[in-house]
Amino acid sequence: MRRVVFMDLAYFKQLLEERKVQIIENIKIANNELEDLKNVDVNDDGDYASICADNMIDAAIQEQQENELKEIEEALEKIEKGEYGICEMCGEPIKPLRLKVKPYAKYCIVCREIIEQDNARR
Repeated sequence: MRRVVFMDLAYFKQLLEERKVQIIENIKIANNELEDLKNVDVNDDGDYASICADNMIDAAIQEQQENELKEIEEALEKIEKGEYGICEMCGEPIKPLRLKVKPYAKYCIVCREIIEQDNARR
């Protein structure tokens, strides 16, 4: 089993840490906006519907951000343990290009496609 080269690890660790900071800031901003919406006076049903729609969209985005944050933290733990860049399904190295696009990737492209096909069948 091959590991990601040390120089690559520093690069990916920096990518992950920068994205983590960005997500934490996004979550703080979203929480502040949700608090502000609680204090808005609603004049009619249209305003209420608009606020509800905005809340649902913001909540979905925040959930996605929290999931990404969790995956980033798991990837940072893998770096510390020396397990980063290895596919959790087949145990082969994940290609650096995939990690550049999605530095918290858990699976190589082939295994990710298998998982997506299995999910599509369900």
